[in-house]
Amino acid sequence: MNQRSERRVPAQAVAARPPQPAVLRAALTALAALVLTVTTTCLATAHAALAHPLARERTRAGTELGIARRLRLTAWNFARRQRGKPYIWGGVGPRGYDCSGLVWAAYRRAGIVLPRTTYEMLDSHALIRITWRQARRGDLAFFGRDHVELFRYGYWTFGAEHTGTRVGFHQFNKYWHPTMYFRVR
Repeated sequence: MNQRSERRVPAQAVAARPPQPAVLRAALTALAALVLTVTTTCLATAHAALAHPLARERTRAGTELGIARRLRLTAWNFARRQRGKPYIWGGVGPRGYDCSGLVWAAYRRAGIVLPRTTYEMLDSHALIRITWRQARRGDLAFFGRDHVELFRYGYWTFGAEHTGTRVGFHQFNKYWHPTMYFRVR
């Protein structure tokens, strides 16, 4: 054999050659970073779950609040679409509404059946009393026991006020304002 043929390295021998130290170091560093990232993420999630033993209940409660909010806004949006219709004593739609009839129809559209009159609503267990600060769009604002409207925000409500008026927004003042606020269960 001549010298040139002795220097030739078969292809199988090249593939079996061990990796260079720099390449090996880079691969190990990348693998270590990946393992560290995955481990840190898993530990952080596990720590959060262990740090808050009621985390599952909180998540469920958050979901329930999201559903309640969606139902409240469905009722609100239905009521808004009735804007301009006349106040009709005892009316539950579609041509006109009285105050409790509008609230009843709006929540019925959202899949919640409330009692029909303000007195029955206040005497039922379907409402949870809240403060003005807790009230959100679509919650109920009662003006004594005789009148109810949907709360908008601030000093505004939406509803059917009295005979001769139309369904719409109403700003309250020191003489005409809600005395109680409720959230529908």
